[in-house]
Amino acid sequence: MGTEDQIIVEESTEPPICGRDRSSDATLSAAKLRSDDGGVVRAPHTLSINQIEQLLGTNASHGLSHTEAARRLAEYGPNKVKAAKGLSAWKILLRQVSNSLTVVLILVMALSFAIHDYAEGGVITAVIVLNILVGFVQDFRAEKTIEGLQALSAPSCKVIRSQVALATKAEQLVLGDLVMLNVGDIVPADLRLVSTLNLSTDEALLTGESVPISKHSDCVLGDADMPLGDRVNMVYSASTITRGRGTGIVTATGMNTEVGRIAELLRDGSKPKGDNASWFASYWFRVKMGTRGILGLDGTPLQVKLSKFALLLFALAIVLAIIVFSANRFDIDGDVLIYGICVGVAVIPESLIAVLTISMAVGTKAMAKGNVIVRKLSVLEAVGGVTNICSDKTGTLTQGKMIARKVWLRDGSLASVEGCTHPFDPASGHVVWKDDIPTASLTPSLISRLPSSAKQFVDCIALCNNATVTDGKVVLGGNDTVETSTTSTTIVSDWTAVGEPTEIALQVFAMRFGVSKDTISQASKKVLITEHPFDSTCKRMTVIYAEPSGKDVDVYTKGALEAIMPLLDASEVVKAEFTAKAESLAAEGLRVLCIAHKTAPHSDALKTDRAAAEAKLIPLGLAGLYDPPRSETAGAVQKCKIAGVSVHMLTGDHIKTATAIAHEVGILDNLTAAEAANAIMPASAFDVLSNAEVDALDKLPLVLARCSPSTKVRMVEAMHRRGAYCVMTGDGVNDSPALKKADVGIAMGLNGSDVAKEAADMVLTDDNFASIVTAVEEGRRLFDNIQKFILHLLISNIAQVLLLLIGLAYKDKDNQSVFPLSPIEILWANLITSSFLALGLGLEEAQPDIMQRAPHNLRIGVFTREIIIDKFAYGFFMGSLCIFAFAFVSYGPKDYAVSLMSSTDCNQGYTAMCDPVYRARATTFATLSFLLLFTAWEVKHFTRSLFRMYPEEFHGPFSVVRTVLRNRFLFWAVVAGFLVTFPVVYIPVVNRVVFKHTAIGWEWGVVAAAVVVYIALVEAWKAMKRHRICKKTRSSPSTPFSTV
Repeated sequence: MGTEDQIIVEESTEPPICGRDRSSDATLSAAKLRSDDGGVVRAPHTLSINQIEQLLGTNASHGLSHTEAARRLAEYGPNKVKAAKGLSAWKILLRQVSNSLTVVLILVMALSFAIHDYAEGGVITAVIVLNILVGFVQDFRAEKTIEGLQALSAPSCKVIRSQVALATKAEQLVLGDLVMLNVGDIVPADLRLVSTLNLSTDEALLTGESVPISKHSDCVLGDADMPLGDRVNMVYSASTITRGRGTGIVTATGMNTEVGRIAELLRDGSKPKGDNASWFASYWFRVKMGTRGILGLDGTPLQVKLSKFALLLFALAIVLAIIVFSANRFDIDGDVLIYGICVGVAVIPESLIAVLTISMAVGTKAMAKGNVIVRKLSVLEAVGGVTNICSDKTGTLTQGKMIARKVWLRDGSLASVEGCTHPFDPASGHVVWKDDIPTASLTPSLISRLPSSAKQFVDCIALCNNATVTDGKVVLGGNDTVETSTTSTTIVSDWTAVGEPTEIALQVFAMRFGVSKDTISQASKKVLITEHPFDSTCKRMTVIYAEPSGKDVDVYTKGALEAIMPLLDASEVVKAEFTAKAESLAAEGLRVLCIAHKTAPHSDALKTDRAAAEAKLIPLGLAGLYDPPRSETAGAVQKCKIAGVSVHMLTGDHIKTATAIAHEVGILDNLTAAEAANAIMPASAFDVLSNAEVDALDKLPLVLARCSPSTKVRMVEAMHRRGAYCVMTGDGVNDSPALKKADVGIAMGLNGSDVAKEAADMVLTDDNFASIVTAVEEGRRLFDNIQKFILHLLISNIAQVLLLLIGLAYKDKDNQSVFPLSPIEILWANLITSSFLALGLGLEEAQPDIMQRAPHNLRIGVFTREIIIDKFAYGFFMGSLCIFAFAFVSYGPKDYAVSLMSSTDCNQGYTAMCDPVYRARATTFATLSFLLLFTAWEVKHFTRSLFRMYPEEFHGPFSVVRTVLRNRFLFWAVVAGFLVTFPVVYIPVVNRVVFKHTAIGWEWGVVAAAVVVYIALVEAWKAMKRHRICKKTRSSPSTPFSTV
């Protein structure tokens, strides 16, 4: 859609330097310049300093008086951003019960207590409390961790009041205050600059720009809607001073700052739309949203699906209870009421919510080890279904630090830095000169060779440099060697650096050859004579060195090519060659600096006259700098592509820089002609497109450069219109609206802003893109396992409902229905036997192909067609065998003195007449329990046989043993479920009084037969599914993943 053609050079992101624009709109009235609440000046970058003074009633030299500052503080309030709402234990607690399944369990609990069934009510209460406690503890810990990571603040600042400089808390600043700024300060409010001296700020958190921006107080801009990054006479709250010093007048505080405005966008989502909404509309909106929140109808796809499913089950439970009552012609006595409730309870998977919460909590701990903090348990599963990842570039895909990527010398020599993983460590990576071929013999000890023609170039970038790079160790005396050995290491580097990013990169490059200010001074005795510092008006820096007894001096200069080109003592051919090479390096996304030198006779004029010092320079070469990708990024991007997840880069950086990085990490690899047409686009071109035009694009852009906050939000909205489910990453305040708009927002923990962390669902503690891929993989594993244990739990519920409905036909001599299972047996199967099995399934390891298949369909969710059919098939098998067990024992082959038809009141207690009923119940209970145990192993895979589940690893007749031992928790859950069945059946009093069954003997043969038949039926069902899949695969070839 268009590209930016200018050469990328140092400071290239700035607009042209300008003087005071006397033609700017000086006629704007104060009413137009001030907001309604008086807390901000509109378009202060379009006003001169005198206009700002008059408008705010302040003085650009003396500041406000103490009295006036106190009055304004009382009138406008403190300088605070209200985005971070703090930790609310009540809201975290409310989050745990905001789903329909918990609401249904609470209703069942209340009903149980109402009919004086305290055992059932107590067990369900325990389940609810367990779920709330586990979820609360996990979310509370996550919020505490986020609270500890929040570091974006300006606790104090220096302000001039009544001509006196004093330190004050940032929150005490008011409109019109005069603030002093120095290197390292965090800007406490939005300021219109009054004076500057080589002032630069890092505004990456606000604009996404990866390099510092030079500021000029005397510039007056004419465009009120100019992008923030181009307002060079302003500094904004939360940005950092990286160089120089200055003063500025406060033009906005608190929520009226640019940071505050973005924070306000995050708060608007909870308000009804429309400026003139009535109180009734507002009240109704809150009631509607509150109800949806409590029922869990707002949230991740899984939350919504399970909440709707719970409401459906609750309705089904009511219908089943009505069926029970109608079967008894609505002659509802105590037994009929309890039976109806039993049927209703049987259809509700009481342990589902607890198992789901515990499984997610375990997954959250696994994510914490992978450097991802999950703020909400529910999003852990949601991230597994993402189809698109929108990632920032600086610090996420890249390392967030500059390196000297390429060096070109005047004689045509070209050097490149390869394999650098620690930009501050001179030993990280190696330098390859043109025609060099690194060999395996050079690893791990790599030799950085410096050609003699490059010595002067390296001396220049080391001496014309104010950065400090150190590993904290004492450096011994050096010599003038130009070849040193540097050893690569995989240990995390302890090197640190202080200074401008470009100067740090150049200093590290020189240190790769053992060259630094100290080594040069010790070897040649050169001392610094004078320095002409970097000035944003001339975009260059010059230092002059000389030996104490020498008659000549060495002048070293570095700066932007266009700033040094007029000063060169070189032919037009040489200048053209330098320009062409600079364009070539810029096309690779590098920021270009020109390095020059000259030797001149010692003269005092060189110290005082910058023009004389910088005249007739000899060009040495060019340095190309960039922020390198993280070593893990390319592999992570490739992994996403294989998994059917499209990766998009949304950055505030230059389009050529973004394109180069996108190619390097693989985002733009293997594109078709149609995909490549709109793969790269500047935000300015994307923003002018209407929604219809965006939707008409064949594919959405993979690289968007010069992004604003609104661009990122529009990108998310465009993805949603295409039915995509997207992750948005970001670290800056400017990313916050998009983080909240995205389905899953992921903020950076190391370099992210408080506002971004507050808006995000997850936080990366290492700011690494590869950690996002780990989160996606863990989310997919959790989704698979949720399907497994939901299938297991619902098979049990369907079997019980089938058993209890058919059980209405089992009548005693009083024509009362006899329970095939007692209420406690139902709860035991659902909450004890099934819960631990389901939890074991939730801990299943990821399938080998989990990142080799397309994302699951979020519209369908966990209840796929396969799951629905399987649960009814297996539930029918299980329910039918349980009915067979109950009927076979009740009317069995033995000639009982009593029978089911002659029994009475067997739902209330044990009598001799009820012995066959109690034995049949025990047999049915044991059959149901054992079938559930084997079902847990069968649903580990939906199509593969239990006896050949891992053919890639296990072979032979005993492979089933290794299969069941693979998940140790599930194995011991099955063993425990098997063993605990016997005491439940045989312990006196407990069996007859509590469970309403009795000890059995020959009936174990019925149980064993049912287990064998069940396994045979399930294996036959799976074999039929495998045959159908193979037939379908042969008839229709696979299609590639579809991305937006």
